Formats: sequence, C-alpha cells, structure tokens
Amino acid sequence: MTSLRISSLFPRTPDGYIAFGLGAAACLASGILLLILIFVFGEAWPALRTIGVVRFLSDGAWYPTDGAFGLVPMLAASFALAAGALTIAAPVGVAVAIFRLHYAPGWMKAPYRGLVLLLAGTPSVVLGLWGLMVLVPLIARIEPPGASLIAGILVLALMIVPTVAIASEAALESVPRSCWSAANALGLGREAALLNVVLPAAREGIAGGILLAGARALGETMVVLMITGNIVQMPDGLFTPVRALTSNIALEMAYATGDHRASLFVSGLALTLLVFLLSFAAGTGRRRRHA
Repeated sequence: MTSLRISSLFPRTPDGYIAFGLGAAACLASGILLLILIFVFGEAWPALRTIGVVRFLSDGAWYPTDGAFGLVPMLAASFALAAGALTIAAPVGVAVAIFRLHYAPGWMKAPYRGLVLLLAGTPSVVLGLWGLMVLVPLIARIEPPGASLIAGILVLALMIVPTVAIASEAALESVPRSCWSAANALGLGREAALLNVVLPAAREGIAGGILLAGARALGETMVVLMITGNIVQMPDGLFTPVRALTSNIALEMAYATGDHRASLFVSGLALTLLVFLLSFAAGTGRRRRHA
C-alpha cells in the first residue's frame, strides 16, 4: 500500500522523477534548517535557564565576564542599522526598477540590469573595505571617529538596493497589461498610471522584497564589523559608534566559555527568529499577491 501511495504521488515519468527530486531537495533543506535551529537552541538553553530572558533585556550593559548580559544596546543597534538602510534602499531600489522598465533606452536595459546583478553579487567584505577606506575617513572629517552608525547604514543600504530593485522589477512586470490599458482608457499619462495604478497593484511584491532586504541587513556581519566602531552602547546619534548582534558574535565567540558562550547563542537565536519572521512576512505577501 505504501509503495502504491508513493507511486501515485510521483508517477514513473520524467516529470514524476523531477517532482520527486525537487521534493526531496526541499525536504533536505528544511531538515537541515530545522537541525540548525535545534542546535542553536540547545547551545543557548543553558543561558536561557540560568540567566533568563528578563536579564538579557534588563541588564544595562554587556560585561559577561562580570555577570552583565544586556543585549538591548546591540539589539537597538541592529534595528537602527537595518531600519536606516531600508529607509534609503527602499525608495532607491523601487526607483531603479521603474527606471529600467519604463524610462531606460532599449540599449541601456540589459547593461543596467547587469550592473544591478553585479552589485548584488559583490562580496560584503569588498563593500566593507570600500566603506572602511573611503566612507569612514569622509565621515570622520564631519564628526570623528568616522566608524559609526551612519557609516554602517550607508554601506548596508548600498548592499541591499539590488535586492529591493530585483524584487520590485519582478513585481512590476507581473502587473497585468489590462491595468495599463485601463489607465490609458481613463486618460492617465505614464507617470499618473505608475503612481495610481501600477505601483498599488505591485505593492505586495515590492513589500516582500523590502522585507527580504531588511532580513539581509539584520543578518549582515562583515560590513557592520568593519565600519561601525564596535562599541556596545545605545545608538543615540547617527555618528555614534555601535556594535550589532552579529558583530558581537563574530568578535567574542572565539574565546567565550560557559554562560558567556551560551549567551552568544542566545543572540544568534534571537537574530534567527527575527530574520525568519521577516522572511515569513515576505512569503505571505507574495502568496496573497498570487492568490
């Protein structure tokens, strides 16, 4: 009976074998992700049990060797970096997509998209080097030391613009031609049709791309490690040096032991859950758009 059920789900045809392979790959990827989550939770559990969630949110500082495990300054820095980068990257990314689809000359469309894809594939360490050697000294002329929240925001924004642009382009291309026809029938020009008809029709896909870009900004390590200053304090200004949760894990995991090590896994668990929630929200938006 079991073999009959399996064969009915995946008939012995080329399409059936492809479907079986894709299903197996999806199950394998999901299983690996689940094992990673279980591992991170297991490593974080000693700190959750002995220190408690409340202390991670109420301790005023991060001095784990002295028994202080406050994550709030680094959580605030991570949110400030991601929110600031999205504030810049979201409108720029949408504008890039609109320009390529509706305003760029025909000869420019393919090279322009190639440049966007090239930026999307640029290693984060390369962008971090550019930020460290070019952007940080420029900011230091305005307000020392230069390595600061605003430096991280600007480089992160540059990093996630392609994600927003590619997702927005796909969402805009999926808008039915009937929307353009209806706008033309109402006598709307190209700009009015874009603003009042096409962009609202594509808003869920665009929002999904923005959420995915935010997840990438939250999880980025190398850029924020190189150019934000790595000082654990609340981000009370754009020129304040800060330390994100990802940077803290990368800096301290090599020598951490005991509760200190477990508390770093708590940081990783918190980041994983936040990124998962953003990705889930983006996927939900795409499903509603296609429903």
